Amino acid sequence: MSKESTSKTEEQLQVGGVNALKLAANYGTPLIAYDVGAIKQQIQSFREAFIRAGIKYRIVYASKAFSSLAMYRLLANEGVGCDVVSGGELYAALRGGISPAMIEFHGNNKTPAELAEAISQGIGCIVVDNFYEIELLEKICEAQQRTVKVSLRVAPGIEAETHQYIATGQSNSKFGFDLDSGQAEQALKQLLHSKYLQVIGVHCHIGSQIFAIAGFQMAAAKMIDVLQRWQEKYAFEAQILNLGGGFGIKYITADQPLKPAEFVSAIITTVQQEAQKKHLQLPEIWIEPGRSLVGEAGTTLYTVGSTKTVPGICNFVAVDGGMGDNIRPALYGAQYSAYLAKNLQEKATQVATIVGKYCESGDVLVKQQKLPAVQAGDVLAITSTGAYGYSMASNYNRNGRPPVVFCESGHDKLVLKRETYADMLSLEVD
Repeated sequence: MSKESTSKTEEQLQVGGVNALKLAANYGTPLIAYDVGAIKQQIQSFREAFIRAGIKYRIVYASKAFSSLAMYRLLANEGVGCDVVSGGELYAALRGGISPAMIEFHGNNKTPAELAEAISQGIGCIVVDNFYEIELLEKICEAQQRTVKVSLRVAPGIEAETHQYIATGQSNSKFGFDLDSGQAEQALKQLLHSKYLQVIGVHCHIGSQIFAIAGFQMAAAKMIDVLQRWQEKYAFEAQILNLGGGFGIKYITADQPLKPAEFVSAIITTVQQEAQKKHLQLPEIWIEPGRSLVGEAGTTLYTVGSTKTVPGICNFVAVDGGMGDNIRPALYGAQYSAYLAKNLQEKATQVATIVGKYCESGDVLVKQQKLPAVQAGDVLAITSTGAYGYSMASNYNRNGRPPVVFCESGHDKLVLKRETYADMLSLEVD
């Protein structure tokens, strides 16, 4: 990003032009604060790459990264669509003002109720993931006497250089129809003979938090090759080629991700070149950024509580949140950077492990973090927490989920309230 979502040019941390200490004082901690301007800038960066190439495109936000009514309103105002993977995300997206035509439905085990609701709402596209789903869609569409646009999710057999839990393009993935075994072609034939399902394109996604262009280029080339063969064999002309998301972001100093325009330009160039070589009409290109739109825009603020020093071994700094609001370090071994919000220029005097308050030894947020001396009451900021923090948050140990604040041009707005004890009991039956 050309403009960092958290400003470190001043002595005290700023998020979207708002002082982090002020945010912590006004809303309490833990608190997730988003720089809205940074999100808009990322959207524009993706958009400009397509505009320069002069091709038809769609930016589809991956809701799983972070969803809220405020987020969906922002997307709608920016002309961005979204994908959903559950009835809950579909409900929120519609409530947040996303046009049904701009929504696509993903998932490897969509329920009959979820599909029925999506079809009744006139959803723009359902990304078909397996044969069971094709049968379900046929029955539901027949019952509703409706047709629906679908895209065929393909597992292209390409593995990205990422954590095994978030690699999705290989042949043994739970997602999509495998190409090499012939399942994808079998699914296409089934869809083309359907009375109710209109196949508008194909989809693939090779993984998440990817830094290298090569995997995307290989996937694009392979998909164009598949489309050329399917056009010759079945007269199938794809209107849409969706190449998914997974564009990496910066979590720590060692991370050197490409800019959005570099990823998109490489994908566009590959699609154009391969389509021209194979005399294939250029399809509309869709991408599904999630983390790369909101990840670096988010900062989580914590208050320091206890500290513990084990001489010659380690220093522990405990904060008032942890794995309940950010499970990624425990789940994936994800790495983050932390800062003392009140004085970004203060010299580091220790290397500390930042831990949470949860009753787990694995409740570690940041390991081997250089920090100045800290004391109880200080505010620590962990940056690049805008993706998969709130989305994966839990009530473990009966801790409520944190509030979320949107910050832009020096103004802050509460968009998600802090979850109270009463909120956590609201579904219980006495």
